[in-house]
Parts: sequence; structure tokens; C-alpha cells
Amino acid sequence: MKTKKVGSTGRFGPRYGRKVKAKILAVEKVQKQNHKCPYCHRLSVKRVSAGIWHCKKCDAKFTGKAYRLGE
Repeated sequence: MKTKKVGSTGRFGPRYGRKVKAKILAVEKVQKQNHKCPYCHRLSVKRVSAGIWHCKKCDAKFTGKAYRLGE
């Protein structure tokens, strides 16, 4: 269950504490955003898995950092 305050970390329920869940929420927000492709420079790159990224526009698949594309 998600709420406005906890977002996607609502799946943890009352476990782990507020500070830990806030850190996880910050990482997950960045990781689920569209990122800029280093090849075609469009905001169309999504994370496939840890460190693997895929551009929907130019169909490039490449590696980067685990949670956000290297900036």
C-alpha cells in the first residue's frame, strides 16, 4: 500500500523506521526517473536492472551506475 508520505516504501509497513525508509524513497525516486541518453541525448533511458540501462528512443543498451546514470 502506498501513501503520500511514504510512497513506494509503504510496502515495508511499520518496519525499519522513518529515516531508513526516507533514504530508500529518495533512491527509488531517482532510479525510476527517465534519464538522458549519452548517445541520442533524449530523456528516454530507463533502468533494466542494477547497472544496466536501456534507451527507448535509439535502442541502446549500456552500463552505468546501479541506481542513477553517471552524471
